Amino acid sequence: MKIGILPLVVKEVEESILEAVKNYVEGFYSKFGFRVDLLPPTTTNDLFFSYNPIRRQFLGRFFLTKVAEHRRDFSAVLGITDGDLYEEGMNFIFGLANPYLRAAIISLARLRPEFYTEKDGEVLKERAIKEAMHELGHVFGLGHCENPGCVMHFSNSIIDTDHKGKDYCEKCLNKLKRNLEGIG
Repeated sequence: MKIGILPLVVKEVEESILEAVKNYVEGFYSKFGFRVDLLPPTTTNDLFFSYNPIRRQFLGRFFLTKVAEHRRDFSAVLGITDGDLYEEGMNFIFGLANPYLRAAIISLARLRPEFYTEKDGEVLKERAIKEAMHELGHVFGLGHCENPGCVMHFSNSIIDTDHKGKDYCEKCLNKLKRNLEGIG
């Protein structure tokens, strides 16, 4: 069983972020028999139709569909993009997942400390890991959690992301274990 990580590059998705996410996800999901593979970067040139110049953002669902196209040899694929994503009715999204497609996407744009005039560059790795774990949780059937420390807690702002942990609470972990039985 494998999880693929696909860089969807508008300008740049840093190798250090990809490696940090890969290592954390693999460290966790290897307990369930998963290996994590980093796929070659893919450009987003064919996704510019989804760009809204007024918002200066991309409609996230098209990025999710592109990620799903790479699922062939994987139990799940996680896309990581530097493009700023949104969905209808929302100002922005940190990520998006579809359990039926077994695909997820996270955007680094609003996880970056410089977006909030913060200085700490290391915080981007932590935030990316949290959002990756959150969206993969959705891929594997988890919903949002009421526990504010659980990685499955909904992040309405970067404050929520910074507050929650990188791991699943006991309740979500138990559900995840049940959901992963029989996945190939």
